[in-house]
Amino acid sequence: MDGLKTKRKAIASHCLSRRRILKRSLGLAASFSFGGISNAIAASAPVTIFAAASTAGAIEAVAKDFEGATGETVRAVFAASSILARQIMQGAPADIYLAANAAWMDELERKDGVQPGSRVDLLGNNLVLIAPLNQPLEISVEPGFALAKILGQGRLAIGDPSHVPAGIYAKAALERLGIWDSLAAKLAFANDVRAALVLVERGEAMAGIVYASDAMAGARVRIVAEFPEELRAPIVYPMAIVRARAAPSVTAFHRHLQSAAAGSIFREHGFIHPVAGS
Repeated sequence: MDGLKTKRKAIASHCLSRRRILKRSLGLAASFSFGGISNAIAASAPVTIFAAASTAGAIEAVAKDFEGATGETVRAVFAASSILARQIMQGAPADIYLAANAAWMDELERKDGVQPGSRVDLLGNNLVLIAPLNQPLEISVEPGFALAKILGQGRLAIGDPSHVPAGIYAKAALERLGIWDSLAAKLAFANDVRAALVLVERGEAMAGIVYASDAMAGARVRIVAEFPEELRAPIVYPMAIVRARAAPSVTAFHRHLQSAAAGSIFREHGFIHPVAGS
């Protein structure tokens, strides 16, 4: 009887041991399997670029060109540079940041949010006065010109100069012309430059100040006048890879944005590429 009990215990112990080994093996297999799936997901994750609203059409075209050449996927998020910078500082999953002025890139860099050595001045632009196609507005931009009187009861659409780069440039130009204060009651502030363009397209504003690239993108507006460069700081769009996001696909798109092929697309959309001195 004792021998039978001993034999049963030995069999039970052997079965338990086999179950433990099998469980550990399945655990390891699951670990490798899920790890493989995780790696595959990571490998196929899109490159995410947070870009100034004014670059929307051009970035979408460059991204499509890159996707066709590499098989990678690009996801673009467009908004005012300030909004995008703040989102990145709060941990938004951006891989590349393209700003419409240096100030917000400087801020992100101060917060250690930029991959060292990845910052470049990618694009340039010009500032223009626009009006709806059916608006017979003729203006010559010069110091002291009577824009407020020309507008009459109409409004002038610009990006909000408290945070929108195009609005900051517009305010600086109007101040240098000596007419900013006279326009105070006629200004329609927009959350980004594309929103200012839409106000003019819809006829909700009699005129607007936007980038030349935006004017080219607007089907229902025309350029009335261009603001001379001496009235404003150079309009430069800096780009950088976000800290700790320099995956191979990200660095590849970062390089592609600086390429001659991308440059042709950017120029078609009214941008300056490459930027002088960059």
